[in-house]
Parts: sequence; C-alpha cells; structure tokens
Amino acid sequence: MDDTDIRDLPKMWRDLRARSEEIGFTMPSDICIGPFLKTLVTSKPKSNLLELGTGTGLALSWMIDGMDAASKLITIDNDPNYVAIAKNHFGSDKRVTMICTDAAEWIRSYQGEKFDLIFADAWPGKYSETDKALSLLKAGGFYVIDDMTPHPNWPDGHHKKVSQLIEYLEKREDLNLTKMNWSTGLIMCAKTL
Repeated sequence: MDDTDIRDLPKMWRDLRARSEEIGFTMPSDICIGPFLKTLVTSKPKSNLLELGTGTGLALSWMIDGMDAASKLITIDNDPNYVAIAKNHFGSDKRVTMICTDAAEWIRSYQGEKFDLIFADAWPGKYSETDKALSLLKAGGFYVIDDMTPHPNWPDGHHKKVSQLIEYLEKREDLNLTKMNWSTGLIMCAKTL
C-alpha cells in the first residue's frame, strides 16, 4: 500500500497549492493529513467543526469535501493574506465561516455551540489555550493535531514544547488518545466526558 498515492484531491486543492507556493507559504499541512481529516469529518454528519490555522485553505479543502449539507465549520487565521486566498476559494460556501483574528483571543471569548471536531494546526489551541480549546469539544468529539515529529524548520527548544504537550494530553482523563508516527506525526484524541 502506498499511502502517498492520493487520487481523490478536492477540486480546489491544486490551485490552493499553486497559490501557496506562489506567495511562499511554507507551513501547509502534509497532503496525507487531508484524506485523514476528510474521513473524520465524514464520520460526523450534521457536525460543528473548528479549524485553528486556516493558512491558505489546503487542509480546509479536505474538511469541506467531507462535510454534509447540514454541517458547519469555523476556520480562523490571523494572516489576512492567507485568509483572502481561502475566502477566494470557499467564501461562497454558506457552511463555512472564515475569521481573520488572533485565535487565542477567539478561543478565550467563544461562547457558542461545542465542536464535534477541532483541527488545531496553529499555536493557539495546540501549545496555548489548550485547556480552553479542549473544553469546546463535545463528548465523542475529535481533537486532531499534526506536526508532532521533528522537522528541520522547528525552532530551538520546540522539541521540548512538543514533549510537554504530548505528556499533558496523555495525562488528561477525559481523552482517549492515539499517537501516529505517520505523515508529520499526528495525535488524535476523542473526548470521553
């Protein structure tokens, strides 16, 4: 089996990838993460979804592909240039709300419905505001993070932050956790309480 042989690309993915390269966006999620997210999203019909770290919309394209007509998704990024690219491709989709703001502030102030899935692909919700982000997850909901295995662009000391995060998640009694040494290193948690 070749898990990198991905044939069912979202309609907008190639254009988003080209735009990302054109503007020098160097932090896209690995392509293997996309089908994984799509599968998880598909398992949650009529869901409320959250993506922290829209980037240019590459992972978002997979999540949208997995959504049914009754699902809704909020995606947040603090870079207006990235959000503009994502809005250009998905701004007409009424199921999707794109917000350009500081995700840490947004997480702290959010008072709405809890989420069936949170993909935390930014610092907030992963390395900061983690407790609050996890409090926004419904029982049975998925919390997904990537980039957990060492990468050449990690800043000095980042390995320690990753280790601390993993240790923290493993100690929580309200999560069932799976670590996957695959792609860029994934952790998927399901909330039990």
